[in-house]
Amino acid sequence: MSAAQDQLEIKFRLIDGTDIGPKSFSAATSVATLKENILAQWPKEKDNGPRTVKDVKLISAGRILENNRTVGECKSPLCDIPGGVTTMHVVVQPPAPEKEKKASDDMKQNKCLCVIL
Repeated sequence: MSAAQDQLEIKFRLIDGTDIGPKSFSAATSVATLKENILAQWPKEKDNGPRTVKDVKLISAGRILENNRTVGECKSPLCDIPGGVTTMHVVVQPPAPEKEKKASDDMKQNKCLCVIL
């Protein structure tokens, strides 16, 4: 495989339809590295941006990509088009507010149940 074929052009489509990229990545680049790149390039004017890599989900060819996989392992057959750009969709999973976390913890602790027959 030549060095040119080992590079993939990837752009990241945000939920509002705007894009980050395209940028060239090696096939050996991990999905976690892509997510770190998205965090670094996230538009500052956008509300509800991701805070950590765990807040970002990448979807390519209808599959959610796992952090420990490489771009080469996740690429679709459509990526083999010479000069083509792969579009990955970015979904931000907002962290749960503290009130909801506390309420769910309280519900887990209160497991009393009364049954009237």
